[in-house]
Amino acid sequence: MKNKIIATLIAFGLVGSACAIEINKNLSINGFIDGSYQHAEGAATEQGLGLDEIEVDFLFNAGAASGAIHLDDSDDGSTTSDVNVEQAFLGYSLGNGVSFTLGRYGSLLGFEREDPTSLSTFSRAYGDSNFNLGDVDANVDEGLRVSYSSEAFSLAGSFQNAGNSNVEANDLDFEMAFAYTGIENLTFGGGYHFDNEAVNANETDVLNVHIAGTLGNLLLGAEFIEMENEGADLDGWMVLADYDVNDEFGVVLRASSNEEAGAGDYEKVTIAPSYSLSDSLGVILEYSDVEDSGADGNELALEFLFTY
Repeated sequence: MKNKIIATLIAFGLVGSACAIEINKNLSINGFIDGSYQHAEGAATEQGLGLDEIEVDFLFNAGAASGAIHLDDSDDGSTTSDVNVEQAFLGYSLGNGVSFTLGRYGSLLGFEREDPTSLSTFSRAYGDSNFNLGDVDANVDEGLRVSYSSEAFSLAGSFQNAGNSNVEANDLDFEMAFAYTGIENLTFGGGYHFDNEAVNANETDVLNVHIAGTLGNLLLGAEFIEMENEGADLDGWMVLADYDVNDEFGVVLRASSNEEAGAGDYEKVTIAPSYSLSDSLGVILEYSDVEDSGADGNELALEFLFTY
């Protein structure tokens, strides 16, 4: 089963990455193939079937130095296939909990982070909005991150190239994130992200806090996001319950809402049972009831996810 607590710990370097194919002592490979059938009804009826994303990750390790290159091919609706460098970074550990990461990497903010392999659902809580902070298919930056990790606490600060090429050369985006794991079966995290834009009024400030805890086979999670953009103060929230019936079968219930600039709220309730066909192949059947700016709709998806 996918575990958001583990995803957070991996991001901060508190535990190793998921299982990988070891090529030699310095190189390993992992990745996934993600395909789905989708059916949505609202203002119009839409459906689709195909491969959503294929990713291959090369993981390097040489003592205190490490690195990764994530290559993926995401379905963007076009008929052509392009391999993209999703992430590529080098890291160095000083051995005292302090480490440096240089390159192209995703945000440490957000409850639903990284790729589909880190989710217990097919869709994300906030639709296609900017509230999906940890979605590496939409939010990656190039910069330098400095991190500190102990057994119970982690802190990271990142300076990144500004998202708008018109800003001054000395204006950088900034992100700070933290995670606390000092209480057994509980993770509390969050942080702050500041995006420079060409005009000061368009600068974006994001505050995020999230918590996840396990009670036996039940994972409970909650998140709050405050975003200030173009003079508008926007809020988003999510609550989630993920229950493993056994080693193969689980079910997720999630409710979420976020404000949209110049429009009404986006509200979503999702139920997503999942089944592990093998250690590498899982399937998720998901249904969501959606209200977008007062318009009702529903979404159905069947996802197959193969990991290696």
